[in-house]
Amino acid sequence: MPCPPPAHPPLTVAVMQPYFFPYAGYFRLLAQAEVFVLFDCVQHRARGRVHRTEVPAPAGGLEWLTLPLASAARETRIQDLRFADRADALWAERLARHAGWAKARGEAAEAVRAFLRRPLAGPLVDHLEASLRLVAGLLDLPATLVRSSSLAIDPALKGQDRVLAIVQALGGRRYLNPPGGRALYEAEAFARRGLTLDFLPDYSGPHRCLLPTLLEAPSLDALRADVHALD
Repeated sequence: MPCPPPAHPPLTVAVMQPYFFPYAGYFRLLAQAEVFVLFDCVQHRARGRVHRTEVPAPAGGLEWLTLPLASAARETRIQDLRFADRADALWAERLARHAGWAKARGEAAEAVRAFLRRPLAGPLVDHLEASLRLVAGLLDLPATLVRSSSLAIDPALKGQDRVLAIVQALGGRRYLNPPGGRALYEAEAFARRGLTLDFLPDYSGPHRCLLPTLLEAPSLDALRADVHALD
């Protein structure tokens, strides 16, 4: 009697706002999920990480490297953000503060430099998705990327209900979230929909400033291992 085919593991979905070169812990979601949803149908937080990343400051410490955006109303959704007039000139001035990156010879340096020199035009989310796909490719992360704005989700749904709708729209059975979201979601609400809710452990790795690592590390093996580690 033939053996039954092996059961497929439940499809794991992760949902996160698209960040600009986020710390390595962000990419653990792409390592663990089959589908990674760019949560772009929600309001942009001006002090968040959607359009900026932390980098070492020339004089020591850390500073924000910020993409130049056009002015937008507070309620503007991430999918509707655009670059500022003269964005390329403004961006070149900001990159000039980090002149040493032009001489970096890391494994990924050329690919990352080419991305940083791309013209800034069109929707911000296009640029963010391209950056996340670049890093995912460099780190051998196979997750499928989907924008939440491409799904037929009821715009009246908020918070947990919207995330539940996204997971179900994609046929997911398991939702994976960063540890900081424990106060936002209730396992019982997911269970009622036949879904499992799981959280990643806290990230304690060394790669909190991703850009310098991508530009300067002779090999990305340590970063790849860090992204896959769940200890």
